[in-house]
Amino acid sequence: MPAITTNAPEPSRTDPALIRNFCIIAHIDHGKSTLADRMLQLTGVVEQRQMRAQYLDRMDIERERGITIKSQAVRMPWAADGVAHVLNMIDTPGHVDFTYEVSRSLAACEGCILLVDAAQGIEAQTLANLYLAMEHDLTIIPVLNKIDLPAAQPDKFAAELASLIGCDPGDVLRVSAKTGEGVERVLDEVIRQVPPPEGDADAPARAMIFDSVYDAYRGVVTYVKVVDGTLGQRERIAMMSTGATHELLEIGVNSPEMTPADGLSVGEVGYLITGVKDVRQSKVGDTVTTQRSGATEPLGGYKDPKPMVFSGLYPIDGSDYPALRDALDKLQLNDAALVYEPETSAALGFGFRVGFLGLLHLEVIRERLEREFGLGLIATAPNVVYQVTMEDGTEHTVTNPSEFPSGKVAEVREPVVRATLLAPSEYVGAIMELCQSRRGSLQGMDYLSEDRVELRYTLPLAEIVFDFFDALKSKTRGYASLDYEPTGDQAAALVKVDILLHGDRVDAFSAIVHKDKAYSYGVKMASRLRELIPRQQFEVPIQAAIGSRVIARETVRAMRKDVLSKCYGGDISRKRKLLEKQKEGKKRMKMVGRVEVPQEAFIAALSSDADGGDGKRDGKGRK
Repeated sequence: MPAITTNAPEPSRTDPALIRNFCIIAHIDHGKSTLADRMLQLTGVVEQRQMRAQYLDRMDIERERGITIKSQAVRMPWAADGVAHVLNMIDTPGHVDFTYEVSRSLAACEGCILLVDAAQGIEAQTLANLYLAMEHDLTIIPVLNKIDLPAAQPDKFAAELASLIGCDPGDVLRVSAKTGEGVERVLDEVIRQVPPPEGDADAPARAMIFDSVYDAYRGVVTYVKVVDGTLGQRERIAMMSTGATHELLEIGVNSPEMTPADGLSVGEVGYLITGVKDVRQSKVGDTVTTQRSGATEPLGGYKDPKPMVFSGLYPIDGSDYPALRDALDKLQLNDAALVYEPETSAALGFGFRVGFLGLLHLEVIRERLEREFGLGLIATAPNVVYQVTMEDGTEHTVTNPSEFPSGKVAEVREPVVRATLLAPSEYVGAIMELCQSRRGSLQGMDYLSEDRVELRYTLPLAEIVFDFFDALKSKTRGYASLDYEPTGDQAAALVKVDILLHGDRVDAFSAIVHKDKAYSYGVKMASRLRELIPRQQFEVPIQAAIGSRVIARETVRAMRKDVLSKCYGGDISRKRKLLEKQKEGKKRMKMVGRVEVPQEAFIAALSSDADGGDGKRDGKGRK
């Protein structure tokens, strides 16, 4: 059917039978945002002169890196069989670190478009997102994108996709999001296949918060999907988890810019503005209802994301600590997975221990703090959460190496993930070798086709969060893809390695590592600090130690003054006397001297980029 591009004013209450809520899920760089662009153009909600590539990616970081970080909801009109429908689409991220964004989007939808690159085929994150959609019982529409590429193999990958979902290869839609070919049919199939939202229009209002952002001028903007009842302008609403009540100053839909409306009814997706400035008042996953005769049962089906990786963030200028706290407060609203608590370090001063979903998440948050809030930050080396049981039975949760208890340890448990790796079959040996070197155990292996294999491993999370992805890409020439999910914890032979400068422990450089890798970590850190710490008037030993046992040592040589320069000729005993005098002075200085570590040395030693390539990624957000 041809598109209806006239933007006639919509009724304030749309019939739920004419609403379709769907999202687009895919692996990184398979064309989600480009397909969303074509849909915006075809439905006429964005004029040609306003159009730009990746229209829904609003952050500078997203546009520079070519990745989607935040889900974006948009309302579009579309006609099928002469009947005008309303489509609510959510464009989702593809990177494993932002799976929580995808799960929130799926909770607000009844169907999804599973997008696969016709040149690359099914990848690890494709499978992960597919399983998420199946858990939510969504209608799945399989679509092959980039069929215009010379390297595209649509028949081969359509068969793969069909066998995975359990449909006929002819049911797999083929599109080119770049040229617009086949996109109209996708919209028609969304209306035909995706069921309309179900809900009771006469019941007390219940709406689920699936996202929220902070606006400097308007306060908290909350995105909701109405499940039951209706929400209207100027009503008083209540948040069911916190009990907080607010007046609705504005209610409306995104089309794709904010468009005020009289209200939202069953199945509609829109935004609420209450003028609230406190970011903790609008919690993602909470249920919104009316204050008067509101609902008593909140909506279920939403889990809070758990941070996987922890890192300390410290302002370079100590006076920026309050500004960092306010910045984290505001980012926490935009990012439900961000958790933090204050901590102090003897070396770095006051800062925060921040929990992230992965290294890309850490990098994006740090970059946003530096760009959007003008902060200079030091980030300590990322580490995971350990459970330590002492011989006396006491248990400790350790998110920071400095919290590792001293004394006799009975057991240390570390988090474990189930990793799914997809790669061409010729690289199976290299992948197995890599996973075994990272303490992985093979759980299973399946051939998706003659030349593509899926391997399933359990691996310690600590082994993945550094340079595992880099090593995987280099061993497979970039063809392998990785996805992982937490599966609990396991006991491991882990020790805490302390770095001592002149006999004093520096907590910022401590790390919890496997016993077999403790020596290499100690040698690497000691040699790096030897280059970074300036020479003092006395000799400075740099030691790596496990408990009281030193496992590596480097020495920063003392600066020496040429005390013999004024001696010329004469007896050797005069020179010896001057050298002995200098030696005594050095010994006294060594006893009272303190090593000052410059800020630059901390930044260089702790920067993730210097730590074996775990920080830098390519333009698509991959390492």
